[in-house]
Amino acid sequence: QVQLVESGGGLVQAGGSLRLSCAASGSIRSINTMGWYRQASGKQRELVAAMTSGGSTNYADSVKGRFTISRDNAKNTVYLQMNSLKPEDTAVYYCNADRILFIWGPAHHEYWGQGTQVTVSS
Repeated sequence: QVQLVESGGGLVQAGGSLRLSCAASGSIRSINTMGWYRQASGKQRELVAAMTSGGSTNYADSVKGRFTISRDNAKNTVYLQMNSLKPEDTAVYYCNADRILFIWGPAHHEYWGQGTQVTVSS
């Protein structure tokens, strides 16, 4: 199995920055895609940013130019640098790991972290 442990959330004023981290542990050989999703109160979970092991990235339009995703494949860790934060970025941010290859074979589903709260005050 896989455990995703997130850190770095908190309270910040508008215009500030936060850096989220997510480390995957388990009998992992590789992870194809790691990313971040968020869910604001009363809204559906949405993709924020994702990155493949090869370096391809995908960002939500609302965060382009402000957020940067990066990975350390050797450590199975993904980061999200969030700059110029806005109150509308307030949400619980979830780490996601998809298309995992374990030492014994491929995973049958994606994995999620427990979520970390990001609150941006105006």
